[in-house]
Amino acid sequence: MECVLRLMFLENVSEQDLQIYNGLELALTIPFNSSFPTLLQSMPIQNNTKTIAIMAILLVGVGATAVVAVQYLNATQAPPDDIIIPATLNVTLLENAGVMIETNDTRIYIDPIELNSTFTDYPADIVLVTHPHGDHYDPTSLDIIETESTEFIFPSNMTAECAAYEATGVKPRDTIMIGDINITAFYMYTLPVDIYPASHPAEANWTSYIVTLDNFTLFHAGDSKNIIEYYELTGTIDLAFLPLGPGCQTMAGYEVVNTLERIQPTYFIPIHYGDGVQDTWIASYGDDVESETDCTAIVLEYWTMHTFELE
Repeated sequence: MECVLRLMFLENVSEQDLQIYNGLELALTIPFNSSFPTLLQSMPIQNNTKTIAIMAILLVGVGATAVVAVQYLNATQAPPDDIIIPATLNVTLLENAGVMIETNDTRIYIDPIELNSTFTDYPADIVLVTHPHGDHYDPTSLDIIETESTEFIFPSNMTAECAAYEATGVKPRDTIMIGDINITAFYMYTLPVDIYPASHPAEANWTSYIVTLDNFTLFHAGDSKNIIEYYELTGTIDLAFLPLGPGCQTMAGYEVVNTLERIQPTYFIPIHYGDGVQDTWIASYGDDVESETDCTAIVLEYWTMHTFELE
């Protein structure tokens, strides 16, 4: 004796499920003593809640047929309410000092440059620019990721750029709330070297950024030295993006270790480095970071991603 199952999907049916079961209308034959619930639970049903009506035609013998209708509810149950799915934060290192920060529902860019057209698939909710130098401000890239709802935040003295993107202009210590994301502009400057003026003068009021989302705080230094104002950040930063240099008069070499000692972040991702500099720097100073700070250095190649599990 055998039983032939007809499956009829009544609600919440995905295209993937239809493809899975297409052609199975009369093709699934099982022994009479099989358990229907056990069979269903073994099927690759994708939807979390689904009602499936099963018509079992029992072939008793020639000329004798009995029909039984069974309804099996919620073939795959939704997760219990008390199960907490961990939140994650993805950081993608872009070119130079550019980073893309993603949570489940938000995408933030800082200093994005040299993006290609595929980034139209990764539209920006928020874009932060630290200063107008071409290795930090790239209108072509901004146009690729811009949508009607993208929020732009630039230093306030980037007057023309603010007008072009209807950006909010900020200066150090300004704070903006966008939804539940807290963004604070902070100091960013370099110092004169010998007879050469500072390439990023303090009076320009260009900005680094402190971003807090999902109880996780990031700091992007832009182009800066290990400045005295960093003492204000001590112990408040989960992840610091610091330039490795050399060039642009920014921090470089052991000065980066000193900066980590001053800020005391939990994690550090190097930015703004030339070919091979990150590996050379870690080889030279990685032991110092480990022995003199409580910070974990995460060295990424450009265009690669690291995922943080949030508490």
